[in-house]
Amino acid sequence: MLLRLDTTDTRPLHEQVAGAIRRAIAEGECRPGDRLPSARDLAEALDINANTVLRALRSLRDEGLLEFRRGRGVTVAEGADQRSGLLGRVHALVTEAARLGYSRTDLIEMIRGIP
Repeated sequence: MLLRLDTTDTRPLHEQVAGAIRRAIAEGECRPGDRLPSARDLAEALDINANTVLRALRSLRDEGLLEFRRGRGVTVAEGADQRSGLLGRVHALVTEAARLGYSRTDLIEMIRGIP
């Protein structure tokens, strides 16, 4: 898995790492059941702190895209390839809504109002 970070991106590094892994899953570079390199190996390859990588991996686990298993490391969760694309669009929607002055609560109310 080849990840690259954009040095001109102003987002926090952990968000950039999570986005790069999300993109790798969405594009099929990482498939459900695939094992990811260790956080230490990813950190070395990206030249960032291992804790930054771990923070990104935990957020992807919380989104249901990754699974942490003792003895097996970090693997891509079943169905993550489908979820990843949707989550990417949701993140884009939240970002666009914030740019337009809407809060997450406003978005939730809009979604609830859709028949």
